[in-house]
Amino acid sequence: MKKYILIGLLAFIGTINTLKAQEERNHGIIWSALHGLEYEIKAGFNIGGASPLPLPAEIRALTGYSPTICLAIEGNTTKWFGKDSKWGMTLGLRLETKGMEAKARVKNYSMEIIGDGGELLAGYWTGKVKTKYRGSYFSIPVTAAYKLSQRVRINAGPYVSFMTSGDFNGHVHDGYLRKDTPTGEKAEFEGDKIAPYDFSKDLSNFQWGFQAGAEWKAFKHLNVYADLVWGLNDIFKKDFKTITFNMYPIYLNVGFGYAF
Repeated sequence: MKKYILIGLLAFIGTINTLKAQEERNHGIIWSALHGLEYEIKAGFNIGGASPLPLPAEIRALTGYSPTICLAIEGNTTKWFGKDSKWGMTLGLRLETKGMEAKARVKNYSMEIIGDGGELLAGYWTGKVKTKYRGSYFSIPVTAAYKLSQRVRINAGPYVSFMTSGDFNGHVHDGYLRKDTPTGEKAEFEGDKIAPYDFSKDLSNFQWGFQAGAEWKAFKHLNVYADLVWGLNDIFKKDFKTITFNMYPIYLNVGFGYAF
């Protein structure tokens, strides 16, 4: 009997604590609303890739592309201004991955491959290239927000990203490498013969760019959003010269948000 009384007492205390926590949460939400503050958690996917702009002459054709699975989780706070709360400023914190797999046919493409003995061979590649890129980032967007209606808002502003880990590698095949110069000694890779490359250590740890998007309030707390996130600096370090053109991360971030 004492056992059941103890269990009942613990359940009662747990219920009281839950109700108290709920009351404090509701009080916090009401206080935030009165001060023009809004909180949201978002989860979605990044779809896109790292691309040169415009496409350089060395890349003759893009023969394959896969966006891979890239997730994004974000928490943000919006401060609304004025009596009508039309304009606001949003500060976010986003954990995300960006990546892609691509295949291309190239000519005189600057390249540094790994030979059979582990040695590095630099030169100009003509043939096929397969590339895999993946990076994990900690991003901070700061955007201006505007309410078109009670259900639709748009936003735009800059962001900065810090890479926590990254890989950029792949292999070349069905072609040949001219060592050092476009007319240098020829090394052929035909049939099943491939040569890997890895530029992971040359990825830049810092990214910055601009993003713009829209959000639709589907239900009281559920939002649907889409943001175009456009990087404005090269994904590689400034002293990396093997790839002779800049590659910019361009992604569409789509998903759902929960507004408190």
